[in-house]
Amino acid sequence: MTWWSDRLEETRLHVARPDALLMISLLGLVTGLLGGAVIVLFRFLVEGSQEALLPGSGPEGYELLAGWQRALLPLIGAVLLAALFRWGANGLYRLGVVHVIERMAHHQGHMTLRGSMLQFAGAAIAIVAGYSVGREGPHVHLGAATGSLLGQRLALPNNAIRTLVGCGAAAGIAASFNTPLAGVIFALEVVMLEYTVASFIPVILAAVSATLLANALLGAAPALNVPPLGLGSMGEMAYVVLLGILAGTVSVLFIEMTRGVARHTRMIPIWWRMLLAGVVTGAFGLAVPEVMGIGYDTVDLALHGGIAAGLLVVLLLAKLLATSVAIGMGVPGGVIGPVLFVGAMLGALLSQVGNLSNLGGQTDAGFYALLGMGAMMAASFQAPLAALMAMLELTHNPGVILPGMLAVVVAGLTASEVFRRESLFIEMLRDVDRQPSQRFSSQGLHRVGVASAMDERIVQVDRSLGTREARQLLDHHPTWLLVNGAERRPEVLMPAADLARYLESTPAPDEPQTIDLMDIPAQRLRVGPIHLQETLQQAMERFGADAEALYVERVTAPGIRRIYGVLTPEMLESAYG
Repeated sequence: MTWWSDRLEETRLHVARPDALLMISLLGLVTGLLGGAVIVLFRFLVEGSQEALLPGSGPEGYELLAGWQRALLPLIGAVLLAALFRWGANGLYRLGVVHVIERMAHHQGHMTLRGSMLQFAGAAIAIVAGYSVGREGPHVHLGAATGSLLGQRLALPNNAIRTLVGCGAAAGIAASFNTPLAGVIFALEVVMLEYTVASFIPVILAAVSATLLANALLGAAPALNVPPLGLGSMGEMAYVVLLGILAGTVSVLFIEMTRGVARHTRMIPIWWRMLLAGVVTGAFGLAVPEVMGIGYDTVDLALHGGIAAGLLVVLLLAKLLATSVAIGMGVPGGVIGPVLFVGAMLGALLSQVGNLSNLGGQTDAGFYALLGMGAMMAASFQAPLAALMAMLELTHNPGVILPGMLAVVVAGLTASEVFRRESLFIEMLRDVDRQPSQRFSSQGLHRVGVASAMDERIVQVDRSLGTREARQLLDHHPTWLLVNGAERRPEVLMPAADLARYLESTPAPDEPQTIDLMDIPAQRLRVGPIHLQETLQQAMERFGADAEALYVERVTAPGIRRIYGVLTPEMLESAYG
């Protein structure tokens, strides 16, 4: 047991460094396997329940239900969700990708087991009950929480926990879509808000391991059955640009609708919101049953060009409304699936309208449905590269890259530059004043633990010590003296060189028997504690009037605190540089 404790202690100190690539990569691999297992379990539960409850084959047969069943099913789900949040949430009402980003921004990636269980049960109920929500957001939450809980269990520093959260998020997307590269990019673009080698490699390993596990247990079939698609001619690039502009505009409409619902219902208790969302979903189920559930069966029809233009308009508007109500009211489901649904309807509609108008020749509705999916995803989440990778991995067709690049860029620019909107997740966090900082300096400091920058050459001493004891202490060549105050807690940090100069400058006959370290000429810095887990960003926030320096500590046993080293602003600046 002592050997394990020693190795774990070495690991904690090692992964605090920004270059601890091998160890953090191994932890990312483990996170991918664990996160993939949780997501496979979730999919078995949800899809098995749907196949048992719904007529026909597969998990998307809501259209085959009788009208009263389509109205009743969301109401039953609403009662279950209301009970779950009423007695199980304990004040935790924000879940999914938004929750993960918030925990990364304000809690160093620390997530709770309660939140994971709430997300697992709540999303399963919402999806099976036919709410217009997706599974990918819950998958991101569950994967990220798996990495976070693993890091917390091992008491790893916060910079490592943040990386494991990104690994779990990538595992969630990869195991959901069978798109490992899109999962990696989504985790970096949306969740971690950074691109670095130190985070890129472990996130890749997590996505690969989760995908392999999901393929082994669920099969390697992609989430969508995409036929061979391609651009008819380069003259269609004008259509692609138009699609990007429309997708960017519709994404802003969707963001504003969702935020509006959230703002106007925020003061309503969460359990009443669940019941209201169930009533609205039931009404949509009666009128437009295709919008119930994730809707990948309808997306598949659009990709094969099997939906008429009039129905495409109805489905697009109905999905926008149903999803805005569900997400805005806090239903614990995802938004990625519905966004892809809307994009597919929009792209297919543009193609069919163009074909009917005979402008620019005949276009492939399925191809534009695919481009619309990528464009909506890019604009709604400000994740153009993740959207492009998703299109590429879904089709295995490099011909989609050129028009796909143009579509996602135009859509993203339309949303961000023309309408001045950030991603849906950031906008929802901004409404409650919880948006993350996107400053480069803040991101850089978050990636490094205090253990990698601290000076370990310290000696903890009492305020008064004998002359002989002082000389023996200096024989060990410490850099800093951590001087205890009341209750033997560190109070002041002073350079050991100042004590050495005092002893050298004091003639032997006048040398006192006892030295008061608070009275001799020396530089003294007020100190405060910081936990070994914390990052340089957290350390920077601690420096101020109450603490001119920090001592790094951790509780190793009940009532026992071990001090590992000290950190000054100069050390922090050097580490950042």
